[in-house]
Amino acid sequence: MTTETATVGGGCFWCTEAAMEELSGVVDVTSGYAGGDTEDPSYRAVCSGTTGHAEVVQVEYDTDELAYEDILEVFFTVHDPTTVDREGPDVGSQYRSIVLYHDDDQRDRVEAFVDELDAQGAFDDPIVTDVEPLDVFYRAEEKHQNYFEKNPNAAYCTVNVAPKVSKVRDQFADQVQ
Repeated sequence: MTTETATVGGGCFWCTEAAMEELSGVVDVTSGYAGGDTEDPSYRAVCSGTTGHAEVVQVEYDTDELAYEDILEVFFTVHDPTTVDREGPDVGSQYRSIVLYHDDDQRDRVEAFVDELDAQGAFDDPIVTDVEPLDVFYRAEEKHQNYFEKNPNAAYCTVNVAPKVSKVRDQFADQVQ
C-alpha cells in the first residue's frame, strides 16, 4: 500500500475529521493545528485566536483507492469555502478554510481544483480558502482525536458534525467504507 497525506482545515476539526473518516481508502485522520507561528500550541491557545493556527486534519490515504482530488472534493463539499474565518457557529481565524500542501505537486493540484470549482460556478460567492505550504503540523490533544466517534450524542456533534457525515454518506456513497 502506498499512502500520501493531505492537510486541510474547514472549520472545527471534529467535523472535518469525522467526514474524512467515512471514506474508503482513508488510513488515518489526525486532528491538529497548523498555519500559525506558536510552537506546539494547545487547544485553548488556538481557540483564543492569537496563535495564527487553524484547526486542521491530516488525512493519510491509500493512493490505490483515493486520489488527492477525492480528498479535496469531500473537503470542499462538507464546509463553506466562501466565508472568511467562519464555519457554521464557529468564528475566528482558527476556523478558516485552508489547504496546506506538502509539496509543489499538491499545490498545483489544489490550485487547479479551486480554479475548476470557480470555472464551474460551484459556489455563489468567491472561494476564500487559503492555500499555503505546510510548515509544521501539531497533533491536537488526545481528547480531540476521533471526537465524533467518542461523543456522537454531544450537542455540538448532533447539530454540526452529524449532518456533515450524512452528507458524505449520501453524496459519496460509492466511496464510503
